[in-house]
Amino acid sequence: MSNIYRLGTANMYDNTLRNLGARQTDLSNLQENLTSGKRVVRASDDPVSAAQAERALNRIARIQNEQRALETQRNAIAQAESSLGDAVSLVQNIRELIVNAGSGTLSTKDRATIASQIEGLRDQLTSVANRKDTNGIPLLAALGSALQPFVGPLSGNPDYLFSGLPGQTAAQGVGLPNTLDGDSAFMFHPQRDGAYTASVSPLANDRQLTTTAVKPTNLALVTGDNYSITFSAVGPGATLGTLTATYTITNTTTGAVSAPVTVPDFPANKPVTIGVTGVPGLSFDITGIPANGDTITLQPSASIFSTIDAAVAGLRGAANSNAATQAVGQALANIDTGLDRIHNMRGFAGELLNRADRITGDQEKRSIQLEADRSRVEDLDMIKGISDFQNQQTGYEAALKSYAQVQRLSLFNFLG
Repeated sequence: MSNIYRLGTANMYDNTLRNLGARQTDLSNLQENLTSGKRVVRASDDPVSAAQAERALNRIARIQNEQRALETQRNAIAQAESSLGDAVSLVQNIRELIVNAGSGTLSTKDRATIASQIEGLRDQLTSVANRKDTNGIPLLAALGSALQPFVGPLSGNPDYLFSGLPGQTAAQGVGLPNTLDGDSAFMFHPQRDGAYTASVSPLANDRQLTTTAVKPTNLALVTGDNYSITFSAVGPGATLGTLTATYTITNTTTGAVSAPVTVPDFPANKPVTIGVTGVPGLSFDITGIPANGDTITLQPSASIFSTIDAAVAGLRGAANSNAATQAVGQALANIDTGLDRIHNMRGFAGELLNRADRITGDQEKRSIQLEADRSRVEDLDMIKGISDFQNQQTGYEAALKSYAQVQRLSLFNFLG
């Protein structure tokens, strides 16, 4: 009989020790959960939940990396947009000076002074176009360019070049391009812009012969070649007091010469307006009284810088008001075209900045959602955690008391 009691007592000791150890471990785990605020502290606690939480954390980290890259791109686009704004201000100042130079009251020296001012602003404009970001990358590098994208003035034709690959990098779902297309902003292309400059051969001070701005009528037909229009056979018309004239259009690039075009009889003492439509894809009017040998040359403008330089040269070389008027009229038309190009690119930059704001908003929403997913599978419900801890603590205290009672059992107590 005593053997049975001894076996029973030993079994009670073992069960109690195992129970105490298990309860102590559970209590320690619950305390660790409360301290960390997490239900899943180690992957072994819940492998599935731990994997889901890790996946959410990885996605949150990726969003943070994408946002850091986006901020760098946003800063570059903001600097490029600011540079385009500076360019607009400079071009508008140049335009105002050119308008002032067109006043018929200015002397040759006055026009030369204005030309010098315009040239200084042109240098600033070139510097703005070649501006770089904080990493030394040109802001208007398009798809890639030299460290100085805009090169010029050069001695040849064209006189300015974009030293890079034209085009605009597409924006991505979570990112922006790092640069803008400077070629589209500042350079002219005949088949896209139809920007031509017309100049008139030198005339006597008592004569006037000017042209309107050259306008594209069909950009698909514009060749980009140089042309000249030469008047001949200017003489009395069929009616008394009238004149007649003919002109030929020569493609000075290819050497092709058109058939002579006869101008209908016009009054001998009044300026006549002659509409020229024989240049492929282009049209303009000639106003004045032509004479034999008068020549109008057409040359494509390579860039807004080229237009400004042509205005400077025209104002400095203008021997009379007729030449000054011609230079001013041509410059204003092409400068307006250039301003449109810059405004378009600046508007595109503004839209990219708006897109950056939308991307940031979407990324914040994704981060909140992923954080909620991580919290749902990993974080501890504190109310439930405290309740479980208190219950476990009560059970552990009860187990300790039971063990204390078992420890007092001995052969002497039994015999007593």
